[in-house]
Amino acid sequence: MKPLDDLLAAAVRAPQRIVLAEGEDPRIIEGAAKATRDGLAKIVLLGNPGVIAERLALVGANPADFDIVDPAEAAQTEAYAAAYFDLRKHKGIDRGAARAAMADPLKFAAMMVRQGDAAGTVAGAVATTADTVRTAFQIIGPAPGVKTVSSFFLMLLCEPHHAKKGALAFADCGLIVEPSVAELAEIAISSADSFRALIGEVPRVAMLSFSTDSSASHARVDRVIAAADLVKSQRPDLIIHGDIQFDAAFVPAVAASKAVDSPLEGEANVMVFPNLEAANIGYKIAHRIGGAAAIGPILQGLAKPANDLSRGCSAEDVYHIIGVTSVQAATQ
Repeated sequence: MKPLDDLLAAAVRAPQRIVLAEGEDPRIIEGAAKATRDGLAKIVLLGNPGVIAERLALVGANPADFDIVDPAEAAQTEAYAAAYFDLRKHKGIDRGAARAAMADPLKFAAMMVRQGDAAGTVAGAVATTADTVRTAFQIIGPAPGVKTVSSFFLMLLCEPHHAKKGALAFADCGLIVEPSVAELAEIAISSADSFRALIGEVPRVAMLSFSTDSSASHARVDRVIAAADLVKSQRPDLIIHGDIQFDAAFVPAVAASKAVDSPLEGEANVMVFPNLEAANIGYKIAHRIGGAAAIGPILQGLAKPANDLSRGCSAEDVYHIIGVTSVQAATQ
């Protein structure tokens, strides 16, 4: 998988310090061990040091190659609790509650990133997506100027049956259920920038619809057109077309007949779906029927990287997300 190989090679060139909140989970242990052996990142594992050391040894890893931190006994806990109190006191958090919060590995990991003791964080093998994303949003917070934190999947077309090889970004497959015009535009801009940072290619953005160039008249089509126009006004450097159907965005022969004047010319690589329902269904069809490898959901728009894993993730998924998070941290 050349796009994935290139991304992992970028991680190796500039490995970042990545904290894994669920450090006792066997999949996290195995993925972290492989990432460390391959030089993707400098790994911090949160949890019981004895349990983690024992499980690292079971997969042939040397515990000395990792920073293993127990949030309940860490030297940073009091400083993190004070910082968390300052951050959340307007929500009624007192100092005792702030200290108790730092026993939560998700919050401790996010504070490590916020305080600059780690460059990014990964969780979600055990925690729910809601808890993982909420913690990242509350503690790490959005990047300056960003109002919409969203997500995308990297879809890798690398199998022999794929007529067109390469990487695509599908957004937003995980967070924003029914984006407004402004949110849809921000999802498109964030996804284009994420694709360029991770894949190193010029983003070509398709604002997807069931219509191409107003071939259908509907309020949902109007919303996509308005979002595309907003992107063009805010980021005139981006190659973008909307409203456009997937086939006209992806297949040059179809584009030549249905979207003659499209700047995408059937070569879109950033697919922005009109809502979460369409995006989630679309990436799962591409993955399960089309055989595309799916990496994500990858969060974007945060001040520093924090990524979510599926609770059904494999050790290989953990390994890949560590690599993605390290590259995000190096390029932000």
